[in-house]
Amino acid sequence: MNFEFADRVKRLPPYLFAEIEKVIKEKKAQGVDLISLSIGDPDLPPPPLVIAALKEEVVNLKSHQYSLSQGELDFRHAVADWCKKRFHIDISQDEVIALLGSKEGLSNIPRAFVNAGDHVLVPNPSYPVYNNGSTILNDGIPIAMPLLQENGFKPDLEAVHPEKVKLMFLNYPNNPTSATVEKKFLKQAVEFARENNIILCYDNAYSEVTFNGYRAPSILEVDGAMEVAVEFHSCSKTFNMMGDRIAFAVGNKQLINGLAKVKSQIDSGPPLYIQKVAAKALATYKSDEPPDFLKKNNQIYAERRDVLVEYLRSVGFKCDKPKATFYVWLNCRSDSVKFATRLLSAGVAVTPGIGFGEHGENYVRFSLTQPKERIIEACKRITALFGCAEMQ
Repeated sequence: MNFEFADRVKRLPPYLFAEIEKVIKEKKAQGVDLISLSIGDPDLPPPPLVIAALKEEVVNLKSHQYSLSQGELDFRHAVADWCKKRFHIDISQDEVIALLGSKEGLSNIPRAFVNAGDHVLVPNPSYPVYNNGSTILNDGIPIAMPLLQENGFKPDLEAVHPEKVKLMFLNYPNNPTSATVEKKFLKQAVEFARENNIILCYDNAYSEVTFNGYRAPSILEVDGAMEVAVEFHSCSKTFNMMGDRIAFAVGNKQLINGLAKVKSQIDSGPPLYIQKVAAKALATYKSDEPPDFLKKNNQIYAERRDVLVEYLRSVGFKCDKPKATFYVWLNCRSDSVKFATRLLSAGVAVTPGIGFGEHGENYVRFSLTQPKERIIEACKRITALFGCAEMQ
């Protein structure tokens, strides 16, 4: 028998991270001591409070019953309280939805609002899910918004043609470029969305991974944002709960209801015990300042960032220290796949920028999700491979 994929699946490019995982697995099978600075899978553990809460909740037999597609009321109240403390915004429980990871929510919300042939504005480079799982698999047409270094890796909204556009994705702090924005740009984005009746999906997964006094804003802090925007957050990055698959979206009630309607046909919400644990984790915020364990984690990432960036500068690259995320976006001044392949030959894996879109070419993304000692070792290997003279 031969079963043909649907046209929408045929249109999908290979998923970048699946391909990288395949190569890493092959190298490890060959006995290569591979240092993976590619996929953004945090190596730091969840805080002790999360582990203790998991042990407590998982033995509660009632916690193994079905949840609601929109999430439990207690969890949604915890999210609303967190939004009030962290961003000083008022969110009601019916403006919150629990997600099986933000990736799921980002992929499902266009199903509720995007019709076949509708245009979706997608940053380029960007997290591949916006273009693929969110747009192509929902029969939308992705329209690239270039993120160029000379514009601070922000889209030029004045150059965007809004005709036929139903939805727009934005993501700051940004993956893969690690760029950040201030409220001035967010105001422009909200005004653009309101003027053109466009749904604004704001991926704020890295809002809590910030350095040197920078604190990422919420787009919902902007006047008028609740009319057009929904914002996505992830417990994966904030609390290192990657495999627990718990996240949430907040924002415009109609957009939340649309996402809930889609999810009611697909899943029954995250496990009850995971929602209870996540609610306790969110409650560790007592103000808009991060809790101590998060400050410690961010300090670890900052130390790793400094080691990597200072090394890259020492061998001739121009490289800024990012103010957020656990990525370093490097202009490698060459074909990104060839550059990444050459590093791979030295046992160092990075992500070629072309995998994030055509405007990611000539860049590679380093992830800071390895201990500092391993990052230092990776730097030594790169030095041995290229030599300072060649790279200057």
